[in-house]
Amino acid sequence: MIFERIKSEGLAHLSYFIGSGNEAVVIDPRRDCEVYTDIARREGMRIKHILETHRNEDYVIGSKELQNLTGADIYHGPGLDFKYGNTLEDGQEIVFGSLKITALHTPGHTDESMSYALIDLDAGDEVIMVFTGDALFIGDVGRTDLYGPEEASRLAGNLYDSIFKKILSLGDEVILHPAHGAGSVCGGAISEREHSTLGLERHQNPALQKTDKNDFIRYKTQEKMEFPPYFKMMEKYNLEGPPLLHDLPVPELLSPGEFSEIMKDSAVVLDTRMPHSFGGAHIKDSFSIWLEGIPSFAGWVLPYDKKILLVTEEQEQLETAVRYLVRLGYDNIAGFLNGGIGAWYIDAQPVDGFNLISVHDLKDRLEKGETMFILDVRSDEEWEEGHIQDATHIYVGHLEENLDKIPGDCRIIVYCGTGRRSNIAASILKKHGFNRIYNVLGSMTAWKSAGYEVVE
Repeated sequence: MIFERIKSEGLAHLSYFIGSGNEAVVIDPRRDCEVYTDIARREGMRIKHILETHRNEDYVIGSKELQNLTGADIYHGPGLDFKYGNTLEDGQEIVFGSLKITALHTPGHTDESMSYALIDLDAGDEVIMVFTGDALFIGDVGRTDLYGPEEASRLAGNLYDSIFKKILSLGDEVILHPAHGAGSVCGGAISEREHSTLGLERHQNPALQKTDKNDFIRYKTQEKMEFPPYFKMMEKYNLEGPPLLHDLPVPELLSPGEFSEIMKDSAVVLDTRMPHSFGGAHIKDSFSIWLEGIPSFAGWVLPYDKKILLVTEEQEQLETAVRYLVRLGYDNIAGFLNGGIGAWYIDAQPVDGFNLISVHDLKDRLEKGETMFILDVRSDEEWEEGHIQDATHIYVGHLEENLDKIPGDCRIIVYCGTGRRSNIAASILKKHGFNRIYNVLGSMTAWKSAGYEVVE
């Protein structure tokens, strides 16, 4: 038996390659899927089946891409009008080599959600692993709010039944393999720990301590989770099948003049440098999202109907940026700036910038009573745990729809947890004509490290 877990950073997406004999199955493949064919080639195996646990909301599924490369059959759960692949029924079995997978219909996160129980026929009839998609995570369970508040109770009830009556009944010794790890937007409190069993989750997972169904439903319906706008595009792609990439896009290397010409065609500039670099000098009207923040925040601000131009700290970072973008369905990457921001200003192209401020300077200005608007762009949970006195709270993902709440006639001081999300917010404000902007270096982490007061 060959087993490999493939972790896609940023999205905290987990996919799986399972092989026996000369045949293999891939569960929930990512779109840049050469990793699976590389494993198959290395092991002398043919990928025969591709299994989806559900219609994913947070990334573009790679099933069609992988099928195009391998000819494998695609399977997913019942109840949705998928435009590709085959529908599995509850209890249906797939045998490859000496392994057997049994499909379990486990609705709750979504109605068509499936889990897959794996048996090694050479060892016995016991289930050894279960692949639970977004139904059950390590330390958490899947969100049940994707259909809106009117459906949340029904989905939570279905999820309870799926977990307690189907998944946990497989046995405490069964190894758990979910579709996401810590950092995913598909769960609120997924553990940093990457390995678990159903028995451990039964005893340690906070959600699974709600053994009464009504308590579980109340627990789930009280959750507050963000719903990024790009989810709708992912749902569309993953129902109809996304466009085929055939290979990872190779953006064109552009001189500053060529870059500027494409900008005139309403292209969007994404600058992936760190906040202190972006604040010092950047191309006017560009969005700032640090490289590792692309998976979490690009879907809040980047449009799908415009070309994307990239500015990176180093040329070596380009491939990572492209992978992150195509996993979110951003395929129209028109090019990247050769030589980075240095080449831009050496060519005498116009630059913009905004101010950076330390927590000590901010504290001094507050004590002097200077007029300023303090904007906290963290999550609701972070805000409730403590914030700076007299701050206004608007989550960074909702800033563009709340610009009317931002005064234009005073200094705007923006902070988050460490200064990265606030830099996104500062770039949004700058793009919309606000000029007296200050990003707080280190933000709330630095504020607390300095021993300054927070209020709840």
